[in-house]
Amino acid sequence: MGQKIKVTIWNEYRHEKINEQVKKVYPNGIHAPIAEGLAAHCDIRIATLDEVEHGLTDAVLDDTEVLIWWGHTAHNEVADEVVERVHRRILAGMGCIILHSAHYSKLFKKLMGTSCSLNWRDTGEKERLWVVSPGHPIAQGIGAYFELEQEEMYGEHFDIPVPDELVFVSWFKGGEVFRSGCCYQRGMGKIFYFRPGHETFPTYYDANVQKVISNAVQWAIPTERPSPLYMDAAPLESLLL
Repeated sequence: MGQKIKVTIWNEYRHEKINEQVKKVYPNGIHAPIAEGLAAHCDIRIATLDEVEHGLTDAVLDDTEVLIWWGHTAHNEVADEVVERVHRRILAGMGCIILHSAHYSKLFKKLMGTSCSLNWRDTGEKERLWVVSPGHPIAQGIGAYFELEQEEMYGEHFDIPVPDELVFVSWFKGGEVFRSGCCYQRGMGKIFYFRPGHETFPTYYDANVQKVISNAVQWAIPTERPSPLYMDAAPLESLLL
């Protein structure tokens, strides 16, 4: 086996401390089953909101190839300077996976340049995730679709730029559909938004969900090439002489 991928999982880690229903589902934090699903091929670090610099210091980011981000209740508590620091690292090549309600995070909205708003219903209902790009590496090992018996509904319109690649589309029992697996590139960095993951349901224990996140981590690994140079360039014909 080759060298393990360096992954940092960032989790607010608030719900699990104050909400008994969430604590019952994720007693060790939402990050725990995500980390378990990646353990075989990733070197994992956990970072949380209440750590110094939210656990995302320059040293941590220097040692991160792919960042996974889950947030919900405290988006506005994330310091702007940390968001800017992470944003620069993504543009420089660090991969990023945005999960569920982190669509409203400062980081994702900065990356997308839109409101990232959507419709939702959190009563819990069946979600069917259809694979709409079966040749994509993030869909490897997933059938034509998979189902989650209980999830929060997210419905269109989802105010994001048109994805570079769309891997999954969700259908909900209430009839709504949603672009639930969206790929982007910003600068040198690859970004994947994956919809499932409401805190009161055991979504991150699901084998298919863990497989998608694992595939996405491998897809988002930084490209091995120098960053582009931006300068006052000489005319092309002078370079050909």
